Amino acid sequence: MSGNLFEAALYFEQVFRESNEYKNLQRRYQALNQDPQAKQLYLQINQLHSQLHQKQMMGQEIQQQEIAALQNMETTAQQNQTFKHLMEADHQVNMLMVELNKIITKPLEELYGHPGEK
Repeated sequence: MSGNLFEAALYFEQVFRESNEYKNLQRRYQALNQDPQAKQLYLQINQLHSQLHQKQMMGQEIQQQEIAALQNMETTAQQNQTFKHLMEADHQVNMLMVELNKIITKPLEELYGHPGEK
């Protein structure tokens, strides 16, 4: 039975790759890689996100100045159209994934979502 799930997942992968949302994200990411300023901003923000995430996972307190630095970088990055378009496309893909996840996990929501009901 789980073989059918894997087959469906592989089919879903192909359909996802052909979706407008994914193709748009792919185009925007390629554009980012061709824009040195946007790419540098992207790499810097990702590095800082990773550092802050690591600190959080290790139970270390994130300082207000670190949060402010990240916010300043993100504000600067939003002024770069290439970066901004990538983030918009990324958001659209994430929203799609949230909706798809709701569909996939609907049986679990029905099972666990209403304790005490039959």
